[in-house]
Amino acid sequence: MRNTFIYLFALFLSLFYSCKSANQSFKSLQYLKSISGSKTLAGQHNREPNAEPEKWTKYIAETTGKYPALWSGDFLFQQENIDQRWTMIKEAKQQWEQGAIVNIMWHACPPNQGEPCGWDPGLLNAQLTDQEWEEIITDGTPLNKKWKARMDDIAVYLQFLKDNGVEVLFRPLHEMNQGKFWWGGRPGLKGTARLYQITHDYLVKEKGLTNLVWVWDMQDMSQDFVQYNPGDAYWDIFAFDVYDNGYDASWYNYIIPIVGNKPMAIGECAQLPSPDILAAQPRWVFFMAWSELVQEKNSIPEMKTLYNAPMVITRDEMPGWK
Repeated sequence: MRNTFIYLFALFLSLFYSCKSANQSFKSLQYLKSISGSKTLAGQHNREPNAEPEKWTKYIAETTGKYPALWSGDFLFQQENIDQRWTMIKEAKQQWEQGAIVNIMWHACPPNQGEPCGWDPGLLNAQLTDQEWEEIITDGTPLNKKWKARMDDIAVYLQFLKDNGVEVLFRPLHEMNQGKFWWGGRPGLKGTARLYQITHDYLVKEKGLTNLVWVWDMQDMSQDFVQYNPGDAYWDIFAFDVYDNGYDASWYNYIIPIVGNKPMAIGECAQLPSPDILAAQPRWVFFMAWSELVQEKNSIPEMKTLYNAPMVITRDEMPGWK
């Protein structure tokens, strides 16, 4: 009995420290933790077209003379962009090799529809019924199996990145409190957070994708974030999408107690944060402008000022971080 106890205790310690070290092994996560409170990475999302997965990152470089420190891509949902997913993934690998942190989003089509799908209706305004929602979060049901099959599809690309040593800030089911998305607007234990947990567990435990840094994302719409929190074990970084008054200090002060010591970031924005905002709100570890909106909502002088601000880190300022 005593030997059995010693064996089980040793096994527990081994599992505990292996899990702990696995989390600490993410170079990107540790780097973001190291700059929290002092510096902010410049980031840029690149959506349509996946045939040009560096389009808006290149625009920033041409406009400011500096590359963003964070590159972001998207699996997307239109046929022409689904066909170019490998182009996007290979760009992710190249960006990682060039020293950028990699972020990938997944605008997943509703599981009761096939791929491709539309934007509106489709990702937007094509919500599942309550019965369908119950089915998707119930293991082994037809809709649950369809969701897992959808995850099988993208796991191939994420496995390629894992095989090539690329860490991915992965942000599925973003803007959980945005009820227009088919996955969003469902608070509580059996709501959007539950589907996030299922997604996490399947990709990590079943598919073995241990190269994913998990991002929990909300929007500046409603201060009910606790109702969408999938739990500390399920996310590494909190991202906050700013499309309304999210730069107001009241939001920053609201978020900090929820996040605790974990990194927090401006996950999407149209209007870039000013250097003054970043100085007053130093916990943001990165900001990520949304594709074409960076050009539409910001002047060139504003972009240049931000990219040259002392608290902002660009890709050329990150040598040797890995």
